[in-house]
Amino acid sequence: MTKHTPELQFFSIVEHSERRVQLIEEAHVHAGFPSPVEDAYMSQPIDLNKELVDSPATTFLVKVVGNSMIDEGIDQGDMLVVDRSRFSTEKNISVCMLDGEFCLKRIVQREGRIFLLSGNKDYPPIEVQDETELRVWGVVTWVMKKKA
Repeated sequence: MTKHTPELQFFSIVEHSERRVQLIEEAHVHAGFPSPVEDAYMSQPIDLNKELVDSPATTFLVKVVGNSMIDEGIDQGDMLVVDRSRFSTEKNISVCMLDGEFCLKRIVQREGRIFLLSGNKDYPPIEVQDETELRVWGVVTWVMKKKA
């Protein structure tokens, strides 16, 4: 594997933040016809750490650099919540260390062989060979997008 620009930037979770976000309960955001605002009411503010993070000691925020997972809905600049205590399955997207470099991939096993799959048709699957060093660093639990 050739050295290149890292695909991910890592940030730790602030466990005791006083910042809260308003949550609108009892409201549905319709993608079709509008819903009257009067139907919604504000509940108590929520702490996004408590909503998004199950295990603060093993959870990190990771910023995506690159486009290897765009078909999985993960784009450059997205922020991922990654839990290092979770076990990776084929259903998960995982942060892996492949020969000392971080990458974001889906791990699958086929006929006794292990493959790392990108979410972009321009990136071929990577077969993990005997001489390849592969470690699962963590599992993506949330994807956050900035749209504004």
